[in-house]
Amino acid sequence: MARPTRWVTDTKPGHSEWYVERFRRMAAEGQDLGGEARLVDAMLPPASRVLDAGCGPGRLGAVLHERGHTVVGVDADPLLIAAAEEDHPGPRWLVADLAELDLASMGEPEPFAGAVLAGNVMVFLAAGTEAEVLRRVAAHVVDDGFVTCGFHTNRELTLDAFDQAVADAGLRQEHRFATWDLRAWHDDADFAVSVLRKQ
Repeated sequence: MARPTRWVTDTKPGHSEWYVERFRRMAAEGQDLGGEARLVDAMLPPASRVLDAGCGPGRLGAVLHERGHTVVGVDADPLLIAAAEEDHPGPRWLVADLAELDLASMGEPEPFAGAVLAGNVMVFLAAGTEAEVLRRVAAHVVDDGFVTCGFHTNRELTLDAFDQAVADAGLRQEHRFATWDLRAWHDDADFAVSVLRKQ
């Protein structure tokens, strides 16, 4: 890993374990954990290949797998990948830094119909790697595919900085919403869901 991510530098010891248990508890309580996956599924042709970039413990990729897609999930945190493998068999879960993403070298050379970075992935990247991460993720997507990102805009990564990273990565914004259930974007929104395409 070239630089430690904010997931490593900006969180307390035990954060990964807490995060895994949090979502296991929410799942056991029957809470809806598939909102992002429903949007991504609606954008994909049936039985597509989809990249869950920054997949964490696998909740989003698991739903997409259940809906018939071939899912490859990638995260830099081995503990989160271990939880994904334990809780959600079916997708392929891989440990990799998104800023150095090269899935062909990991046995996944086939491109994806789309990619998703949910769960505040963008704000937990190593500072300054946002454009490189978007470029590398997009390089794994077919030319007419999409990259969808959702994150809170009141964190260290501002929306202006994200938009600059999008342009630097050779992408363009096709849509922006305030929530994963497609509430209209407005300037006071504290969350942004952006659908990106290659230029």
